[in-house]
Amino acid sequence: MSKPKVIFICTGNSARSQIAEGLLRSLAGDHFDVFSAGTEPKGGILPEVQEVLREVGIDTSLQWSKSVMEYMGKVNFANVITVCADAEENCPVVFLNMGTHDHWPFDDPAKFDEEQRLESTRRVREQIEERLRLWLTEQSITPREYRQA
Repeated sequence: MSKPKVIFICTGNSARSQIAEGLLRSLAGDHFDVFSAGTEPKGGILPEVQEVLREVGIDTSLQWSKSVMEYMGKVNFANVITVCADAEENCPVVFLNMGTHDHWPFDDPAKFDEEQRLESTRRVREQIEERLRLWLTEQSITPREYRQA
């Protein structure tokens, strides 16, 4: 039996959606096939995002910035979750009408002041993880403990 597919969408697919992808895969990857994409992908993941995920034991080496268009007409998602207002407004309607659609807005690490970017990105990581844990609990899924001591 195939697992439900979940996609996280933001604008650049360089921060929030990448964090959510890595976290959900670590928390409940045995329950879902997890994807992320951007409406205007930036072509890479922010170094601060890679760092804050590495801090909690998540390897981003198999993640990359990609466009929602890569999935258009090819993948049917059970859950579509937008993580920024711009993606909510600019996402192709076909995705928003697919499966269950949720909107979880988070601050954009790419817009943080450079001096505060790492600490602010950690805060966003924690906010996304908290929201994911709540979402999993709502679905009667116990999140896996993944953080390395």
